[in-house]
Amino acid sequence: MDYEIFDLGDVTLQSGVMLPSAFLAYKTYGRLNEKKDNVIVYPTAFGDQHVQNEWLIGNDMALDPEKYFIIVPNLLGNGLSSSPSNTPPPFDRANFPQVTIYDNVKLQHRLVTEKFDIKKIALVVGWSMGGIQSFQWGASYPEMVERIAPFAGIAKTSPQTYLVLEGMKAPLMAAVGFNSSKINQLTSADMRAVGRVYAGWGLSQAFYREELYRVMGFDSLADFVVGVWEDSFMMMDPHNVLTMLWTGQNADISANPLYDGDFDEALKSIKALACVMPGSTDLFCPADDNEYEAKLIPNAVFKPIESIWGHFAGRGINSADNKFIDDNLKHLLALSTNE
Repeated sequence: MDYEIFDLGDVTLQSGVMLPSAFLAYKTYGRLNEKKDNVIVYPTAFGDQHVQNEWLIGNDMALDPEKYFIIVPNLLGNGLSSSPSNTPPPFDRANFPQVTIYDNVKLQHRLVTEKFDIKKIALVVGWSMGGIQSFQWGASYPEMVERIAPFAGIAKTSPQTYLVLEGMKAPLMAAVGFNSSKINQLTSADMRAVGRVYAGWGLSQAFYREELYRVMGFDSLADFVVGVWEDSFMMMDPHNVLTMLWTGQNADISANPLYDGDFDEALKSIKALACVMPGSTDLFCPADDNEYEAKLIPNAVFKPIESIWGHFAGRGINSADNKFIDDNLKHLLALSTNE
């Protein structure tokens, strides 16, 4: 096991449901310095685990473990932190409670403060649903978070993004005849169709038109769909996926007692220096949404990743996109927060 477990005890979620013996799986890189001010929090995205974040961590990179103490908390529902697949009855599989982005960040805050006694975070960074969590950190703990850098992640799920995620849920519901009482019959084989739905959204039209899947070692579109989308989704537990889809569909940094749904107010309340990096051709988390958000965050810069890799411009695959993200993170970390 290359990660650690932080036991949270019995947790009352935002829904009011109590999740017994909850826990976060996390991994740390580097060392916490004496002043405890070299902290970077780097949450995981939908379907990812901490290992998928490691492409952005390394010597001479912005997230340098020689310099920073990097904490990667795993998303609730991802199979390592409390999830439908690892929670005993009565909260197993389809009975796992709904968890929000707000819940995730609140529990990550407990990890950071209770386990490590950290009072300031230099940066919260993340891709996709990890980016949403970085926005939430900034809105939930404005005095604590000095910088945020969401890339290919929006602060509130738009109606169109909601429908894309609904489209990913549909093959699983179809597999049980849209009968929610039969959801526990789902298996990982049912995830094959979900991968095919995602394939059209994860990358841009231009990516496919220019056959960039050949760069990844696939000779045909059919091979790419099977070798990347089907295979990666069939490794996921369908109940975990349904939990994470719900979290994504209901993501909104203002949907909590702090802001009572006032989205603009939540954005304006973020005090962190922010570098917002959408993928210019992202079909999932459109750059337009991020542009709106960046205008309302007092200390934000809007830096689109000019790339035809769509949502996956933030996935750590294309070297030019990786360098753009890393360079912007280096610049952000070099800025003084005047404290």
